[in-house]
Amino acid sequence: MVDKQNQVTQIEVRGGNVHNLKNINVNIPLNQFVAISGRSGSGKSSLAMGILYAEGSRRYLEALSTYTRRRISQSKGAQVQEVKHIPSALALRQRPDVPSERSTVGSMTEIFNVVRLIFSRLGSPVCPNGHRLPPSLKIAQAMDLPADSSAMGQLTCPVCGAQFQAKSAEDFSFNAAGRCPKCNGTGKVRELDESKLIGDENLTLDEGAVASWHLPGRNFMPTVAATLGVRTDVPYRDLTKHEKEIVLHGAKKQYPVDFRTSTGRVFHTDNTLYENAYAAVYDSLKTAKSERSLQKINQFFHFSVCPVCHGSRLNPDLLTQLVGHKNIAEVADLALGDLENWEADTKHELPADMQNMATVLFQNLQETLHPLLELGLDYLTLARSSNTLSTGELQRIQLAKTLRTETTGVLYVLDEPSIGLHPDNVRGLLHVFRALINQGNSLVVVDHDVDIIAAADWVIEIGPGSGAQGGQVIATGTPRQLQKNPSSLIGPFIAGTASVMHPKVASAKTAGELATTVQIGDYFNLHDLTVTIPGNQITTVTGFSGAGKTSLIVDSLVPALKAQARGQALPPQVQLLDTKLNHVVSVDAKPVGKNARSSLATYTNIMDQLRKLFAALPEAKQHHYGVSAFSYNNKKGACPHCGGLGVISLDIQYLPDIQQTCPVCHGNRYNDEIQTIKWHGKSIVELLQLSVRDALPVFQDEAPIYRTLQTLVDVGLGYLHLGESTPSLSGGEAQRLKLINHLGKKQARTLFVFDEPSIGLHPLDVQTLLGVMNRLKQRGATIIIITHDLELIANADYLIDLGPKGGAAGGKLMAAGTPAELVQHPTSLTTQYLAQYWHKFDLKDE
Repeated sequence: MVDKQNQVTQIEVRGGNVHNLKNINVNIPLNQFVAISGRSGSGKSSLAMGILYAEGSRRYLEALSTYTRRRISQSKGAQVQEVKHIPSALALRQRPDVPSERSTVGSMTEIFNVVRLIFSRLGSPVCPNGHRLPPSLKIAQAMDLPADSSAMGQLTCPVCGAQFQAKSAEDFSFNAAGRCPKCNGTGKVRELDESKLIGDENLTLDEGAVASWHLPGRNFMPTVAATLGVRTDVPYRDLTKHEKEIVLHGAKKQYPVDFRTSTGRVFHTDNTLYENAYAAVYDSLKTAKSERSLQKINQFFHFSVCPVCHGSRLNPDLLTQLVGHKNIAEVADLALGDLENWEADTKHELPADMQNMATVLFQNLQETLHPLLELGLDYLTLARSSNTLSTGELQRIQLAKTLRTETTGVLYVLDEPSIGLHPDNVRGLLHVFRALINQGNSLVVVDHDVDIIAAADWVIEIGPGSGAQGGQVIATGTPRQLQKNPSSLIGPFIAGTASVMHPKVASAKTAGELATTVQIGDYFNLHDLTVTIPGNQITTVTGFSGAGKTSLIVDSLVPALKAQARGQALPPQVQLLDTKLNHVVSVDAKPVGKNARSSLATYTNIMDQLRKLFAALPEAKQHHYGVSAFSYNNKKGACPHCGGLGVISLDIQYLPDIQQTCPVCHGNRYNDEIQTIKWHGKSIVELLQLSVRDALPVFQDEAPIYRTLQTLVDVGLGYLHLGESTPSLSGGEAQRLKLINHLGKKQARTLFVFDEPSIGLHPLDVQTLLGVMNRLKQRGATIIIITHDLELIANADYLIDLGPKGGAAGGKLMAAGTPAELVQHPTSLTTQYLAQYWHKFDLKDE
């Protein structure tokens, strides 16, 4: 037995150098709730994920056999001198993997497993002749016989004597024996949408009129069509009926074709296969292997509810069996918050000798259900497809599953668990945190929500700035201590003394001049809802998760505006759209760039401009280096050893793969010859290593590059390096990067839609984001923000609140008006929390 005085009380990190961390030393208390705060890009996740989780999980896995370790994805070793006393670690990341279409809330949470068991043991089945058997212990016992027993599941109808097989829990699975024979358990059937084959009838075939020929491997089809006598240089709408027939339904045959290159050379083939616009879609579907490929192909289909199972995913034969007067499809359509009522109805109809079994089964159900309800997910139904859930909902389901395991002695590392949470749900999240601590665990949370940080036992602040200006521990202590610490950036926000109102800018137009009115008929929980969004203003759309925000804006208004601009029919749920807006830009927090080859320079115009500058140099011309030679994605310029990646991956069997800096180019991506060419004394490698802020004076005479750099600084991304990998950027950084091409243009008839833009943003970074939005507003843009962030809501010109809660309890217009008006007489939970925020910071309408 260890003396309590000698017990280890903290994790000790010494010499942390992950990413931008500057050799930090920090102690993290064990068995407490520790929050890590700091500006976007300061190094918070580097400490939490890059050191604590990486080391905690790696050391746990080292205890396993080499055979097991070879089959587990492992974290690479952290760049840290020493980490002492770290427990085994589990992490809940900011971006959980998106589940497949076969996953539902019921299957993901494992509640449906219990429901299937309840139906097999407590159900009231129907015999082949239509006689219903009441639930009985005999039916339950029949299912508990050994699987190899001939009597297993055998029932006899007491009315007609017919013998039949009872349904097992496995029989009720839509991913196994119980799946619908028509849709194979997906609940949907797929039909080709012919209107989407031709993207734009005003384009020629050479210009890409046939949308399905944009699928991989079909870009040469216009050349084949030309061989068949189709004119490829006139708009599709002007083609003859015969030519259109070839494009849409031409025979799938091999033809001799001459292909001309951009240099004028001709290549001849005798057996080029022609795929018409329809075949291009169906053939692509047969060979698609990745989720990304399927997404591209699915845009040519529309999905309708399966006519056999009506979306339940189950074989209709299963729906005769009832529990609590409901079949399993009806139970799957219940909101999680309504399952308790179903339990009461079920127990009421069961005989006395089945009550104990029912209590045990439903207790198991309640244990799984309770943390989900605590986290505000009561509005979700078991049948809800998991791939339609928001990032925040997915993360909370992960958290609920973690809590249910009742582990002890584990370090939980959570990255932005407040994503998608209404302020009222934060209380439930904090209850879950305390439950994890009470079970004997340690908790480290990276977050920007001030209420979450204020509730922590201990806070570690990383900063003071972002990128190279961050990476240091600037303050540690309790939330109360940080309020008095002059070095703390979050302290003033906890105390309510920070300046949270961004100076407002005047609108270019009157609010009513470009106002948009949209009316929704019936769509999920929206019924006959009409809202008006003021033009050239910043409007926040708020409400609980599941209140209908996404249904109203992302699923209805955005596609309706796009359809109207193209002269197409509005989405079926949109009854009315009255607007003068003709363009819409959706800005979400999805990663920027597809792979590690995408960088800040390649995503913007900077890389193209750099390549032109270097190709124009006399020395480059002397060596016959064209523009392509200065790309690390081209064989001419790339390092021959790593292919332009800058790193190589070493497979060392049961140990985690090692990502090692390329020993030839030393991570610079380019070959040695290219690096000898200098522009103003710097190679292209040296320029890509500059931060945006440091690059400004270097390119002050190169207007196209300078303008882009200045815009990046204006949106708060001056700390990023030109060669920074874009997929590694945070959600907030990705959103701001997507905006830079729009900031210099007039946006008088453009709607910008931001979906949870404050993900990953410190309250100080929210001020930077508000500055960006106000620049768009000055350009004439109309802006909608879907958010729970009270700082954004307080700074908006207008507020539309949906509720009162989520799911069936949502979908109603609870409040509409300016924040200053609504806080005077709050009528909804959102406006009540806004009023508290308003008074905490002593705000006035500015």
